[in-house]
Amino acid sequence: MQTYSQLLLDVFGKYLAEDPLLDLPDEITLQAVWFNGLFGRAFTTTDGRSVVVRQFGFWNRTAGPDFLHAAVEIDGVTHSGPLELDTNASDWETHGHDTNPAFNEVILHVIFRDAEARHFTRSENHSDIAKVVIPESLVKEALQQPRHNSATASIGRCYKPLEHMPAGAVEQVMLAAAKHRCALKAKRHQLIHDAHGKDQALWIALAETLGYRPNKQAMSQLAQRMPIHYLRQHAELAHPLLFGIAGFLHPDIHEQAPLDSQRWLENLWGTWWKHRSDHALCQSRSIRWNRTGIRPINHPQRRLAALGNIAQHWPSFRKLSSQTDSLITWLENLSDPFWNHHYTLTSKRSDKQLGLMGKDRIRDLLINHLLPIRIIQNDATAWNHYLRLPAPAISESINRVSTRLFGQRNDKDLFLKKAWQHQALLQIYQDFCLEDTSDCDNCPFPEQLKQLSL
Repeated sequence: MQTYSQLLLDVFGKYLAEDPLLDLPDEITLQAVWFNGLFGRAFTTTDGRSVVVRQFGFWNRTAGPDFLHAAVEIDGVTHSGPLELDTNASDWETHGHDTNPAFNEVILHVIFRDAEARHFTRSENHSDIAKVVIPESLVKEALQQPRHNSATASIGRCYKPLEHMPAGAVEQVMLAAAKHRCALKAKRHQLIHDAHGKDQALWIALAETLGYRPNKQAMSQLAQRMPIHYLRQHAELAHPLLFGIAGFLHPDIHEQAPLDSQRWLENLWGTWWKHRSDHALCQSRSIRWNRTGIRPINHPQRRLAALGNIAQHWPSFRKLSSQTDSLITWLENLSDPFWNHHYTLTSKRSDKQLGLMGKDRIRDLLINHLLPIRIIQNDATAWNHYLRLPAPAISESINRVSTRLFGQRNDKDLFLKKAWQHQALLQIYQDFCLEDTSDCDNCPFPEQLKQLSL
């Protein structure tokens, strides 16, 4: 009998033996994933030397190498300085780094796609620079990219073995998938923790949650560029720095706002203006925000306001992060005189009271970040909280996978009531439906269902 994890190993080793082509995201996304430590810390250079990243450094906000003040151990010798990350081996020369004195001190060149033709990483003064190619297996594990973006919303072959399976047995299958998903999320959090410490890992988790799907990556990059340890020392600057680095502030912003907001915005800009020379990002490194199809209550500026508010009360949030019920109450009662009644920096005042962090965001923070960390440590209280969280609205992905698995089963709704059940279905959807290239015909999941040991 197999566990869910053992089943995946067996399936990926046989049925899914042919790996899909690696579809790399944009370079900024790769840099953010690298900085989080999700590709690991130990590598081998192209000429066979061992590399251990001791310090990931800091994002460069201007022209030049991507990261500054990194520390890398190469064959036991520690080197400190800038680090450059490129998608392709040829980018070093294509981007002109080989003739740019700003790259002379680079200690490591990290790439994700090598080439048959040999490309040298040399500085303007003709010094060789250590180069690492991130193995494709590490890239796939870190990015968690399935073969397909979606699967058809039609009844699948797995419906047959599930059709007459007792509800309790179906639930056990789903519990196994949910526990596996918890382990994956906890591992990701631990990698960020190892790279940057507990507080920064928690800060990035919070930022990603507030960004949700449309702006998850943008919020993560913002949290990386403005670490929580700095805001803890300058809590009064949280909002000006976050909105300024995000690119939402400009000299005449107050002129675009209603009269009752103009003085507040002038003060916000004035504070940012005093500090922007130390923190502003150049155009090529600016954070890209998605505002398409987003409801006003979910505007990224409101999400930044919640992030800034929590940063100003970080000790309380950090303490409550392991106290589920108390944290829910605390987050539901977050308040801000301006943001309680405004959708954006320049919007008209709303008579309606607006919550800074809604129930959906709180639940997602718990189920995607805080609870998995505790569950993997065998915290029974955390697991009980995980099982009790109510389900969100049924998403398109949940609708598709529930149709494929349960078809017209009469008790289908029983498997959609809790958040953990949605998590389980999403994991099965990702592991099987989105990895299957036969439109269900050859998927091994139906045949393997009875082999799960739960």
